[in-house]
Amino acid sequence: MSHKESNIAVVTGASRGIGKAIATGLAKLGYQLVIIARNSFELEKVSKEITDKGGLKPAVFPLDITNQKEVEKMVSQILNEYKGVDVLVNNAGIHFGGSLELPLEDFKSMLDTNLTAQLMLIQLIVPVMKQQQSGYIFNIASRSGKVGFAGSAGYCATKFGLVGLNESLYRELTPFGINVTALCPAWVNTSMASQAGTTLGPDEMIQPQDLFETIKWLLTLSPGACVKEVVITNPKSL
Repeated sequence: MSHKESNIAVVTGASRGIGKAIATGLAKLGYQLVIIARNSFELEKVSKEITDKGGLKPAVFPLDITNQKEVEKMVSQILNEYKGVDVLVNNAGIHFGGSLELPLEDFKSMLDTNLTAQLMLIQLIVPVMKQQQSGYIFNIASRSGKVGFAGSAGYCATKFGLVGLNESLYRELTPFGINVTALCPAWVNTSMASQAGTTLGPDEMIQPQDLFETIKWLLTLSPGACVKEVVITNPKSL
């Protein structure tokens, strides 16, 4: 499969939740998927689901996106195989609650996964997007990247950082034909939301599919339309 035969989409954190919804949705649109997550078993399940529904067989990379050498090796393989990347979805992330009582080790882990790894992937993939003079980078942030919530200062700091990175790159890369958009949802119906202690029921939350539908809409906009960020809330998170 060459780059010319289909558009290439790279999705991190693709084994479940938001990442899985985005990956399977893009596959239905005809994208050749590159799916990344730490859980090999769950990634293979996603791959099978995509192919069973008629999608192109995804390239599967079970790895930790904070491992620089592994990520560099992976991107090299992607570019050698597909000759380009059309969409990058930076979705992988972790959450630890806490503010001043948050262990520094947990904060550093969040920084590495929620921000540093995102920058690393962008650094590796943007050069080929510049050569193409096209591409779309989606940074899956959070409403916690727009509003500082009590009891969650560490996580909010990492997501504020991602939103800041997104805004700078939005201004830097748009002139090269590369779109950059942050998606900032409130509570999404995922296992992370449950672990973070939401009191909302599943039907009261944003659904992972809503994130894909937002991306699908953004991909249909004309070249003259640039969207820096999209904040998605629900009635009980206003």
